[in-house]
Amino acid sequence: MTDTTRSAPLIDGAALLDEVEAFHRRFNVFPTAAAYVAVTLWDAHAHLIDCFETTPRIAFLSPEPGSGKSRALEIVELLTPRPVATVSASANALYRLVDSAEGLPTVLFDEVDTIFGPKAGADEALRGFLNAGYRRIGGALRCVGDGSNQNAQVFNSYCAVAMAGLGSLPDTVLTRSVIVRMRKRAPNEKVEPYRQRVHEKQGHALRDRLAKWSDTVRDQVAGAWPEMPDGVTDRPADVWEPLLAVADAVGGDWPRRARTACLELISAAHDNDEASLGVRLLIDLRDKVFCGIDRLPTAAIIECLLRMEDAPWGDLDDKPINARSLARLLGQYVTPYNKPIKPRGIRTPSGFPKGYYAEDLNDAWTRYCPPSPGESATSATSATPQVSGVESVADTATVIRHTHAETATQPTLAG
Repeated sequence: MTDTTRSAPLIDGAALLDEVEAFHRRFNVFPTAAAYVAVTLWDAHAHLIDCFETTPRIAFLSPEPGSGKSRALEIVELLTPRPVATVSASANALYRLVDSAEGLPTVLFDEVDTIFGPKAGADEALRGFLNAGYRRIGGALRCVGDGSNQNAQVFNSYCAVAMAGLGSLPDTVLTRSVIVRMRKRAPNEKVEPYRQRVHEKQGHALRDRLAKWSDTVRDQVAGAWPEMPDGVTDRPADVWEPLLAVADAVGGDWPRRARTACLELISAAHDNDEASLGVRLLIDLRDKVFCGIDRLPTAAIIECLLRMEDAPWGDLDDKPINARSLARLLGQYVTPYNKPIKPRGIRTPSGFPKGYYAEDLNDAWTRYCPPSPGESATSATSATPQVSGVESVADTATVIRHTHAETATQPTLAG
């Protein structure tokens, strides 16, 4: 057998990913070892993106500038195929970029907070691109042509996207992303100074080796259904499936490290994400307002909400929560009879004010709220009088407030 007919030597994927991880560690200080694992697998997945149904976004986020987000994006740029770095782009330009004949790009979006941050207007078209392009079937329908000669055309948006920015991102983008929470380096955390003229060649050499390795495992990865860690389902499973498929194809210690990183980063993302405003309201109503009461007037609910410290109810769009905004938030959810939650009349000795019934909220509490805290609400329920025994709406709020305070300060009897 001649040398030309021999098979190409196998590439040790595990050793190659070890080198990619080491390259990141030279220039990036990530918060945990799990982040290095996730970013390395993400780099490799970008070379195999045509094998997957989904492509997770990766987001480097931090509360303050100077936390290494942009540098992380620069290193990712060296290691991924057809990178396109930008700090500003229209959704239409990105759709055309993805649909070009040159192949799927890896889009690297820096300063994404200028688009989605609190001081920026929401860019729904760009958000649509990021969300739709997470799945292979995603795209946008646009009219193209001159004048009245217009034709409908579908533009693909499926491509790998890495982002860096301050603060957070819209929930719909966050849930499609692997989140790396960056932070300023501590005095004892050192990195190698990055010099593009020197290190770009080193990064590109690793990129080219990743491309060659990916060609050797493309069929294996395309047919893979990686086993998920216990408890990882739905959207998190979609996000991590490509990364775990890469880890399994690589072998060595990477399958174990990948699943450990998966659980750690999913848990961290859950801990850091604030509940949506509607879910926060449901939780506060269940755990701090109703506490077993079967019905409450709207005025009493609002007074309780406004007295909560470290809660958002005193400043919703620069004004405190009121009957209208309460009804709007709760109207997103439905009763056990699949009707929108709405205020209803409550009969009291002094009148017939509008309010809310616990029976209407129970289904939403069950579906959207985490389990109640360890301290059972029944202890508050037994001590909290029902609305029918209170003389006025103001008295209702006062009794609730005093009862909750007394319950919290009662001494615990030794068993």
